[in-house]
Amino acid sequence: MEPKRRTLHWAWVILAICFVNLFINYSVRLGYGVVLPEMIRTLGFGRTAGGSIYNSYLFTYIAVTPFTGYLTDRFGARRVIAICLLISGIGVLLMGTVHVLWTACFFYALVGLGATGLWAPVITLVQRWFAFHRRGLALGILSTGYGLGFAVMGIGFPWVVNHFSWRYGWYFLGTAALLMTGINSLFLRSDPAHRHLKPWGQGPSSADQRGGMPTVPPQVMFAAIYKDRRFWLIGFSYFAIAYSLYRITTFMVDYAKYQLELPLEKASLLATIHGVGQIGGVLTVLPLSDYLGRRKTIIISNAAITAALLGIIAFGKSWVMLGVFIGCLALFYGATFPIYGACAGDYFPSAAMGTVIGAWTPFYGLGAILTHWITGILRDATGRYDQAFIICAIMAAVALFLIYRVRRGTPSDPGGQGREAASGG
Repeated sequence: MEPKRRTLHWAWVILAICFVNLFINYSVRLGYGVVLPEMIRTLGFGRTAGGSIYNSYLFTYIAVTPFTGYLTDRFGARRVIAICLLISGIGVLLMGTVHVLWTACFFYALVGLGATGLWAPVITLVQRWFAFHRRGLALGILSTGYGLGFAVMGIGFPWVVNHFSWRYGWYFLGTAALLMTGINSLFLRSDPAHRHLKPWGQGPSSADQRGGMPTVPPQVMFAAIYKDRRFWLIGFSYFAIAYSLYRITTFMVDYAKYQLELPLEKASLLATIHGVGQIGGVLTVLPLSDYLGRRKTIIISNAAITAALLGIIAFGKSWVMLGVFIGCLALFYGATFPIYGACAGDYFPSAAMGTVIGAWTPFYGLGAILTHWITGILRDATGRYDQAFIICAIMAAVALFLIYRVRRGTPSDPGGQGREAASGG
């Protein structure tokens, strides 16, 4: 009898495409902090204006993502992701043409609109293609995409500036996004059933268990989710941790260049340290969450982020110590956003994952918007970032406290006393 030939499970094709999607998306999103010093210098903008450009992205992102999450559950991830990549690519190309503040805000808002399809739909899609006890592994591999994107921007952007200008950073990324539009349209599939497959890692006779969550009508399911206390605790914890992290990502290169007076190449190297740290973190912290549980892992992560921020406040004036604490923070930074998203698959029914992740996005986005405005205002008023760092450390501690208050169980178990999903925190 001829042995059965092994073939590549399509889940890995999905994962590879989504990896590139995140690499491009987060090169654009996180790379803004690397482009910022050169961009505001040549255009004559202040830091408050620089924060406002990023906030225009976040406004459209948080306003539209809840609908994008719902559309992912309703019509499938392939259509949503491909259309959003097209919109994002056009917006990024236009960012290279800006000369005045309002066009920068408008074009980056367009990028934010496209980005709504490049987080919630992507991690929803990946979770559907991998078995419950393999999601941490899959999300860990996936999430190296945005850490790698940030690291590449930190190394590559100074080269682009020296050989071209900051505008070409946007041109290169926009072109890559448009190329990926076609690849996503051709190869993505919204559900394993569309290829007559089961999620990778799921046994031939096993069901994808989530702590016994029942099949219920959508209107009943969604009502139960929004009445669940844990939905709000996780959401507000997400808000607080996003506030603390995005201040670092957006302004750390500017902090190093203008407050510490380091050259651009050395200041940009912080982005590379951050990106490499993210890659190490997502490859270890996220798979570990399959065993420790999501809640316990987030508690450890938020505690480490709080400690790293306190270290930056105390010792960040030294270049070496700043690099060390940025690296420590990045180890857990990279895992933060996917692991909060994974809570949707652990605590809530599979059919509502996109909706739940989308509904949490405004919490995250509002945290990021506030940190950009408050940090920009404090920096322009005082000429320093010190007060902003202190506020970020406080917010990280708040995020830790809120996630600690999350109780176990399922949406059908209002008292929170039910048995926790096998790999969920």
